[in-house]
Amino acid sequence: MFLLNSFLQRIDHLDKEMFLTINRRWPNRLFDELMPFLRQSEYWAPLYLVLLIFVLVNFKMKGCWWAAFFICTVAITDLTGNYLFKHTIERLRPCSDPDFSVHVRLLVNHCSGGYSFISNHAANHFGMALFFYISFRNVLGRWVWTAILWAAAIAYAQVYVGVHYPIDVLAGAVWGSLIGITTGRLFNKHIGFAIFDK
Repeated sequence: MFLLNSFLQRIDHLDKEMFLTINRRWPNRLFDELMPFLRQSEYWAPLYLVLLIFVLVNFKMKGCWWAAFFICTVAITDLTGNYLFKHTIERLRPCSDPDFSVHVRLLVNHCSGGYSFISNHAANHFGMALFFYISFRNVLGRWVWTAILWAAAIAYAQVYVGVHYPIDVLAGAVWGSLIGITTGRLFNKHIGFAIFDK
């Protein structure tokens, strides 16, 4: 038990050191403007709406199924992130931890409510990105990788602006990826776009 506690304390220390490196030691003017923007859903939600419309218009009934799987992916990542992880582990956010918040350079108007582990932003966006990658990789070719880069940028922003620790984001990315891969494979197996039917 002592070894486990010692190991967990070491991980927590490294996590906080990495947070301070990203949040306080690597700042720049471009990221100070860009990262809060990436955190706000009102700026990127229209992108997903356009994507859904594009799929529905171009793939008809299969597009409807794709949209349903896409929405289910987000629902699963979001609900499990909140109820399986956050409300079980109850880790305070760096900006709301009374012992640590004095070290945080907060770049958003307020510290988000709720707990920190896992990052739902990371889980949701990596879930969507991996679902998109799996279901569209043979349709869009190399361009499909942009979804994963987009998810990574949003995940990084959570640490940069001061609302999540790196482990929160990494765990969220892994969890969301697992769900996105699962729903993507289910979609391809049972429905799939025309290119998968050859």
